[in-house]
Amino acid sequence: MIDARPTRLRGVLAPVVTPFHANLDVNAGEFVRHCAWLLENGAGLAIFGTNSEANSLSVAERIRLTETLLEAGLPASSMMPGTGTSSLVDTVSLTRHAVHAGAGGVLMLPPFFYKKISDDALFAYYAEVIERVADERLSLYLYNIPALSGVPISLDLIERLLTRYPDTIAGVKDSSGDWANTKAMIDVFARDGLDIFPASEALLSTALPLGAAGCISATANVNPRNIALLCERWRSEEATALQDSVTRIRKVFESVPMIPAMKQVIAHATDDGEWLTVRPPLEQLKQDNSARLIDELTMAGFKFENLRYR
Repeated sequence: MIDARPTRLRGVLAPVVTPFHANLDVNAGEFVRHCAWLLENGAGLAIFGTNSEANSLSVAERIRLTETLLEAGLPASSMMPGTGTSSLVDTVSLTRHAVHAGAGGVLMLPPFFYKKISDDALFAYYAEVIERVADERLSLYLYNIPALSGVPISLDLIERLLTRYPDTIAGVKDSSGDWANTKAMIDVFARDGLDIFPASEALLSTALPLGAAGCISATANVNPRNIALLCERWRSEEATALQDSVTRIRKVFESVPMIPAMKQVIAHATDDGEWLTVRPPLEQLKQDNSARLIDELTMAGFKFENLRYR
């Protein structure tokens, strides 16, 4: 158990894709290798995020995978596990485990099964989790992804939570897809010390000068080094070229379903067909989409050899 509150996470974090064997069991060894490669290339580990197929993983699987990473020597302080579920009890269990392990923070979805929830109800949910975990080391990042959760996290809710729990509410990942919303979060809360993470590296050159903390981006799974360089060098003469490059690659991935697309690219680069496996109800890319993805990434200058981390 770690006693001290970890240092805040900044820069680029990857919602780490979860590899499965052909029988749909988690491939823990490959998960460790991919996480280690991400760290080596400058990305933090937002394990069990949306693009991790987290909602297809059980509580036991998430805890076991976290323990596997720790046993392999990967630093907990570089991890921001997703812990939000529709079950209050499961959310508390996952959050408590992450805090005790020394995670740099937790990324918490709202209770996404329940739609049209009032801010009062959401406040009660988050407050109950915080009170039950009851640990001053908890750094909680709210996860706003209304297109999938159906439950938007408003600026008023953030303000209420920050007022009640100023030492616990650490930031927000905004996957609203609405730059005006992301900018409002940065403008209102960054000066109060909240770390605001857009969900796409395409926004970095715009968001970082305003005070954004970095980004938590799906495509950091396959392009971490260049995104990390942009986070580090956004004031430099290289910034425009870096931004153009990462945006171009991001747009290719956005043209197809993101999770199977990233797994397709990793499988192609590593020559490991098991990487293609997704848990139902997700489906692998169709053959024509797979071929088009590889061709378009090649034309965009994507370096597949950089993914050969074996």
